[in-house]
Amino acid sequence: MTGAFGGPPVDPDARVFVISVAAELAGMHAQTLRTYDRLGLVTPHRSAGGGRRYSPRDVALLREVQRLSQDEGVNLAGIKRIIELTNHVEALQQRLTELTDELLATRAAAAAATAGVHASYRRDLVPVRRDTALVVWRPAPRPDRSAR
Repeated sequence: MTGAFGGPPVDPDARVFVISVAAELAGMHAQTLRTYDRLGLVTPHRSAGGGRRYSPRDVALLREVQRLSQDEGVNLAGIKRIIELTNHVEALQQRLTELTDELLATRAAAAAATAGVHASYRRDLVPVRRDTALVVWRPAPRPDRSAR
């Protein structure tokens, strides 16, 4: 998220808005934000004095709650469940990314270890010439002694 007038990026989790500003940005009444906080739909950070502080991410979530409620007709319990599932999916996606990165690092380490083992082979023990034919010796069959 970029800052105002093309300034430095704004942290979407920075708790910068008091309730009146967040309500105005979300297009709601401050009492609605208090209700959503009480219901656990949007949980703002609390300042040392107990005042609510909302982040840009909280404001976006408030707008989504309003959209789901007004445009889609979803009740508040349904919206809470949607938010919970969305958060769960995001956490799983983050974990998947972490595990994928770990797997790639492990595969790279295994490939490097394998290459190190192959490089450590002593090739002076059994000289192999690739341009010569391979001869396989097979002993002659023994005469059958049971026929005597």
